[in-house]
This record gives sequence, structure tokens and C-alpha cells, in this order.
Amino acid sequence: MLHQPESEATGPRVPIVIGHRGASAHRPEHTLLSYEAAIALGADYIEPDLVATGDHVLVARHENEISDTTDVASRPEFAGRRTTKTVDGRPVTGWFTEDFTLAELKTLRARERVPGLRPGNTAFDGLAEIPTFDEVVRLARRHGVGVYPETKHPGYFRSAGLPLEEPLLEVLARHGWSGHHDPVFIQSFETANLRELRKRTELPLIQLVAAAGAPHDWTAAGDPRTYDTMVTPEGLREVAEYADGIGVDTRRVVPTGPDGSLLPPTTLIRDAHRAGLMVHAWTIRNENSQLPVDFRLGDPASPAFPRATGDVMGWLEKLYRLGLDGVFADDPGMARVVRDRVG
Repeated sequence: MLHQPESEATGPRVPIVIGHRGASAHRPEHTLLSYEAAIALGADYIEPDLVATGDHVLVARHENEISDTTDVASRPEFAGRRTTKTVDGRPVTGWFTEDFTLAELKTLRARERVPGLRPGNTAFDGLAEIPTFDEVVRLARRHGVGVYPETKHPGYFRSAGLPLEEPLLEVLARHGWSGHHDPVFIQSFETANLRELRKRTELPLIQLVAAAGAPHDWTAAGDPRTYDTMVTPEGLREVAEYADGIGVDTRRVVPTGPDGSLLPPTTLIRDAHRAGLMVHAWTIRNENSQLPVDFRLGDPASPAFPRATGDVMGWLEKLYRLGLDGVFADDPGMARVVRDRVG
């Protein structure tokens, strides 16, 4: 059964568990293997990052540049596709999904993006295709879980004539998901596409908020505001005009000091709830190097220390007890166990 956050007026919130890129602690991210593992581990939602192919099909990849997540660099037939592009204001060199048809991308095989951090996942390199968004939704529907898609670089793709929003809504509608109470959250770091989506759909929308910087569409337009502006009480009220919640870096909820240890929690959860917004936090990871200093375990001098599992359950419990409405977790099994224990 899916867990939907409730309003303060109707009752307590039951935090949702979002399988971050599937169960990326256990399988190469954004593969059906990863999404299937997340479902088996108890995720309420699975999260595909969406980019477009040259024939305008949405596929799940961390970025539109795919040299780190597929075997494209070893495929001589695609050597000529390597190029440099400017994506969200910065040069990126590699192979890009929009330069391939879906049929061409389906000949590639996925691989672990960060093998140094997750060497065990490399055992699955070469076993999975790049999934389409339609395939991810069909999997979710079959197993009774929701989807939490992120539109990646939406302004960039719209400028390339491959907007993400129209095919996203079309796929969801084809599978019967178009209403406010359907198990879907659509997320974006940009604001313009969320405002446009608000005019087109009743599906819940989530404004992503990084620990620093600003939405690219604001920067590109010369808007001096930043994510810091967005999380003020006034900024949150503005977000509530077009979104149903915020998805925030955990450091927005519990900041860290210069040494990586935790500082006192902020008032963000309270302020967001007062504005009528849900708060989902990202990303909860198992590895010591990805955890606050307070929750790392073992000998820091050990070569294995950075990728060893820390006290992720303690970190999750602290976050849940602060009143979050959901967490993005690389290991949704951990997040589910702690969520159910905390109650």
C-alpha cells in the first residue's frame, strides 16, 4: 500500500520511501534491475531521472551524457558521436542521448556509474538495457508502487526541440495517472517547467532545492535569487503557488559544519508545512563517505572506510523524527525498516 502524506488538518503524515534511481546501493542505477530491487525492498515510489532521445522518447538516465553509465565509449560504431555541448551553462564532453534514436540506445548496456564507491554493483555491468519511462511506469503499475520522475535539464531539452513535459504527461495518462491523488510526483530543479506543468496537470509537483546555487532558469534569465531565497518563508509561499512540496538536500534540514559534523536542525520543515508544502529529503546513502561524520562507523584510516556502511539507520531515524514527509534512499530497504520502526 502506498503511503501518502496527509495534511496537518487531516492527520499525521506517514513518510514515503523513494527508491533513489531504484535501489542504487545494490544495482546499477536507472535500470529495471535497480527498480525491481527497490520494489522488493519496500519502496513506495521508484525514481527515474528522465532525458530524451533524438526521436523524442523519454529514457531513464542520470544525465543525458551517458559515457559513465553505459558502454557507449567502447562501441566503435558510435565513436563519431562523441562531442562537446553546453548543458546548463557548462561544457560537457561525451555521448548524449539526444544524438541517438531509442533503437540505437537499446543496443547499449548499462554499467555502474561510481564503481569506486559501489564495486559490488559492477557484477551487473552489461546485463541491463536503458529503460524507457514507459517501461518504468509499467513496472510500477504491475507491482503497485508509484513513480517519482525528475525532468533533467528541462530548459536545455526544450531549446533543443525535445521538451520533456509533453511526453511525460502522455506516458502517465496512457497508464491512467493524471489526478492529484495518483501515485506520482513530478520533480525539477528548475521552476519554469513546474509552473508550466501546473497549468497542464493536477499531478503533485515537487520543487527540488539544492544545498547551494540557484535554479538554472533563474540564472539564465539574470534573476539574482538563489535556492537560499527559495527556502525563506516568503520564498516557500511562492513555491506553494505552483508546487505541492519541496525535495531538499538533507543539509537544508540538518546543516553540517566545516568538519562534516551535524549542526542544529533548521526550521525548514516547520516553515514548509506552514506554507502547505510537503518536504522530501535527498539523498540517504549507506556509505561512510556519504554520511554526516556523526554517523560514520569504523576506522577512518582503513582503505575500505569510505565505502563501508555507516550508521545509516541512525541517520534515517533522526531525519524521520524531525517530521519529514519522505526520503530518497539508495537503499530503500533500510529506509522502510526505520520508517516502520519509528512509526
